[in-house]
Amino acid sequence: MADHLPIHKAEIRTLIPHSDLMCLLDAVMHWDDRSIVCITNTHRDPANPLRRGGRLSVVHAFEYGAQAAAVHGGLRARSVGTTAAPGYLAALRNGRLHAARLDPIHLPLRICATRLFGEQANTVYEFIISAANALVAEGRITIVQRDLPGSG
Repeated sequence: MADHLPIHKAEIRTLIPHSDLMCLLDAVMHWDDRSIVCITNTHRDPANPLRRGGRLSVVHAFEYGAQAAAVHGGLRARSVGTTAAPGYLAALRNGRLHAARLDPIHLPLRICATRLFGEQANTVYEFIISAANALVAEGRITIVQRDLPGSG
């Protein structure tokens, strides 16, 4: 399953709908059926599309966690010869922020997401984002399958 690591940004972009600068993850370092570990330095990029006034609020850490979950879903689907069903972030629970901003963090961010239950695009993930040993953000997200036009 996880035999070609690390997986870099070009390949990540084939697994999620986020393109160009909105693809926030730089690499997948490890993944298995239940979890994924990604790293990124995009929080320091002045061109990060989530920045406002040159700053990147820590609230955007939740998007990093959601993208890790989406990549995990894409990798799981690909491992069985399919593509991931389109989904959307339906809920955020137990979100905790342990910093004020992401942009001053000079170390890479490590995003760990664990699938708690669910299949395909209907899943619940728990995620933790850290920089070295410092916790940055954590939470639980629910992803729900998006109905495609003409499917309902």
